Amino acid sequence: MEKQEFEPVFDPRGVVEAERVALAPRAASLKGLRLGVLDNTKWNGNRLLRKTAARLDGEFGFAAVNYYRKESFSKAADPALLAAIARDNDIVLTAIGD
Repeated sequence: MEKQEFEPVFDPRGVVEAERVALAPRAASLKGLRLGVLDNTKWNGNRLLRKTAARLDGEFGFAAVNYYRKESFSKAADPALLAAIARDNDIVLTAIGD
């Protein structure tokens, strides 16, 4: 019997290579923390975030609620923006409003 040769098969799943990063410790309480709210510019995202932040602030009483906006939902946030959010806030809220 003659050996049959096959074409390579393309596997569409691909391979994801990612570095494991430890999760940040959870805050014991949200009261008095500074909340950063990152709007990713998706439709309805801003509305969802503002209403959620207002409800959370009413329940927990944040020291500050700071709003930020990405340039585009299809692009990663600018590193300088992420650095400012990390520096000026204790916790961050973001969401997709589609």
